[in-house]
Amino acid sequence: MTVLEQSGAYQPAPPPAWRPRRDPEPLLPDTEPYRLLGTDTEVDEALLTRLYGELVRGRRFNQQATALTKQGRLAVYPSTTGQEASEVAAALALTERDWLFPSYRDTLAAVARGVDPVEALTLLRGDWHTGYDPRSTRVAPLCTPLSTQLPHAVGLAHAARLKGDDVVALAMVGDGGTSEGDFHEALNFAAVWQAPVVFLVQNNGFAISVPLAKQTAAPTLAHKAVGYGMPGRLVDGNDAPAVHQVLTEAVERARQGGGPTLVEAVTYRVDAHTNADDATRYRENEEVEAWLRHDPIALVEQELNRRGLLDDALRDSATESAEAMASDLRDRMNQDPALDPTELFAHVYAEQTVPLREQAAQLRAELDAEADSGAKGGAQ
Repeated sequence: MTVLEQSGAYQPAPPPAWRPRRDPEPLLPDTEPYRLLGTDTEVDEALLTRLYGELVRGRRFNQQATALTKQGRLAVYPSTTGQEASEVAAALALTERDWLFPSYRDTLAAVARGVDPVEALTLLRGDWHTGYDPRSTRVAPLCTPLSTQLPHAVGLAHAARLKGDDVVALAMVGDGGTSEGDFHEALNFAAVWQAPVVFLVQNNGFAISVPLAKQTAAPTLAHKAVGYGMPGRLVDGNDAPAVHQVLTEAVERARQGGGPTLVEAVTYRVDAHTNADDATRYRENEEVEAWLRHDPIALVEQELNRRGLLDDALRDSATESAEAMASDLRDRMNQDPALDPTELFAHVYAEQTVPLREQAAQLRAELDAEADSGAKGGAQ
């Protein structure tokens, strides 16, 4: 006991006026991942049927894209096989006016959002940095650097609110991305500004070969939300209707001025990190097999069967739609693209700089000289 305490003159320091007075209890996530499938909670049957069709289509997209890498038509493909529930739910939870900010692994989310599958794969083919128009699709470019899309999502959402636009941004990131500084900066700014943005962390167990336990000591990644002053939600990432419900609630909360939410979807990366990775070097087959028994498509099929909704017509319709998409994707990706080297200088700046104009002119001169040389050689 200090002298001041003994004399009775001691008073604890009052909290600074600038310190927010918030009860952390409402921000804490559930102790277990939220689930809908296999419970008594009511699930909209039309939504369940739609999710089933999108999941089947998404699985086929993953299979076809993986095959294209083996055929040399794609340089690399980060598969989301086993994670389709979170990918599809993220796309369907948004309205047409909202924005999706995907990571490099979220090609399927972009496709489910309405981006042409070939255009969604253009970056991974090595043709363009972005094969689609972000403004018309409301899908930001696929982001290869970890987490750098998160501050962009916050900036867009904050700007939209300042302009009075009724827009929400949903930013996707993997568990590895939560260890990046951009993750911290994005969540901190989003909470301080109360920006209408939702962060979806797909915790698939590994950042390439690094397991989650070697990245964080937090009880869950959803618990990280509390330190920034936003609610955290923990959901079974393979339960498509559960992820859809949690994200829809978070999106509407943001739209109504409630600020950001951090959602952790617990899922699993069934395939390797990319086609260049050997996952057998850092995980056991038994672990993969256990997660295969918690497959998102199988979970929805079980629920549809329980409700008497999964008949041959629904199954055939989903399969035929998926096969038609895969066939179209395969045919178009097998066509050699017509490449124009001068496109290197397009869409770099709104107004081209002097060095770029000089470089473009030099390239055109070299191409013209090469064409003239070829023409003369052919004439001989």
